[in-house]
Amino acid sequence: EGTAMDERLKAILKSHEKEFEAVSDQIWDFAECRFQEVKSAELQAKFLEARNFKVTRGIGGIPTAFRAEWGGGGPVIGFLGEYDALPGLSQKADCTEESPLIPGACGHGCGHHLLGSGNMEAACALAEYLQESGEPGTVVYFGCPAEESGAGKAFMVREGCFDGVDFCLTWHPNVYNGLMYRSLANARVIFKFSGVASHAAAAPEKGRSALDSCEIMNVGVNYLREHVSTDVRMHYAYLDAGGTAPNVVQPHAAVLYALRAPETAQVQEVYGRVLDVARGAALICGTKAEVQVVSAYANTLVPKSLGDLALRCVKEAVAEAAYTPEEEAYAEKFVTVGSQPGAKTALDRAVEDPAAAKMGGSTDVGDVSWVVPTVGIYATTYAAGTVMHGWTAVAQGRSSIAKKGMHTAAKAMSAIAMEILRRPELREQIEKDFETVKDGRVYKTLIPDGMKPGMF
Repeated sequence: EGTAMDERLKAILKSHEKEFEAVSDQIWDFAECRFQEVKSAELQAKFLEARNFKVTRGIGGIPTAFRAEWGGGGPVIGFLGEYDALPGLSQKADCTEESPLIPGACGHGCGHHLLGSGNMEAACALAEYLQESGEPGTVVYFGCPAEESGAGKAFMVREGCFDGVDFCLTWHPNVYNGLMYRSLANARVIFKFSGVASHAAAAPEKGRSALDSCEIMNVGVNYLREHVSTDVRMHYAYLDAGGTAPNVVQPHAAVLYALRAPETAQVQEVYGRVLDVARGAALICGTKAEVQVVSAYANTLVPKSLGDLALRCVKEAVAEAAYTPEEEAYAEKFVTVGSQPGAKTALDRAVEDPAAAKMGGSTDVGDVSWVVPTVGIYATTYAAGTVMHGWTAVAQGRSSIAKKGMHTAAKAMSAIAMEILRRPELREQIEKDFETVKDGRVYKTLIPDGMKPGMF
């Protein structure tokens, strides 16, 4: 720790900050949603090619996924980048009131423009350092599309995209610093009901309402909530309400469910019970139910030694971060207009204790973590209390605060990677801890074999 090599790595990172800020801003501008990240992926691929990475596009059968590799020999360190935006979150930058750039368009409300650029920043810095030093090691940046609802990495795992990678690192923008210690397993399931159309006044007895089936299913699931574990989540949204004519018995309707639980096995069990509810709803209404699992996420595993290393590197990187009075004032404006209750300071400089961490969301990083020892970190990029997946996060996405968080994350990830490269005994311990945390369990995605990326 604290060697000249560390200082050289920091100097490399510092010298290229503006380049990665420009990439981040450009991807914020593109704001492309899942599996549509054509310009974002190509921007990153060309950027890496210009820095002597060998780029393979369209990996895993996904046009907007790619692999960029530099170096040779082991170990092989992978960085998991993302660049997809969220639907309906278009928002003007730095604006403290909701004001879409393009009404209804996508926006980066989860910070993936920063996430991908920061991972790329760490990968490029590590490659430049290794080139200077002549040390062995392979650096791989994965361009991973469709983290939001599309489970892009789960499909990439299924196709063997991470085979041969020894360790994977990533980060995520947030309102605090810390370790991506846990995430919920998740399955997205579409329930389509088909019935019989009829005139709702003249011959209602001849109709069989698909919309009634959806509504009865939702009522049934709401009763089910009392009889599942308190950490299970079941959310739904209508995809098809059967039309807009009230004088027609709706012959078709569909609802999308997101089922979450701490472990994939629990999601599988809950899915079976929800499926029974859907079948019952169809039986009650005389309709037919078609069911399709369209995406799924595994829960995240973190080998203890890798998590301990990541937490130490985050603390060191955060200790070097500093904000100007202007940045403090900027953050305070967003605390005022868009924060959750309880936000006390504009910018959170603390590092969260992993033992106290709570995670209500899901990520397809979890799927990678079952096949490669993986760790992710958080870095403060938004004002305290900012609601992720909301317009205030989009508005702050081009700010200097967001970019400082990205650089902090890149610094921490570079340090993690250097420790892994230098210390064979650490690599051996991580591998042991990886087997321990898996505890004999074998990874299997809930995504059906016939399901392809972006089919829904």
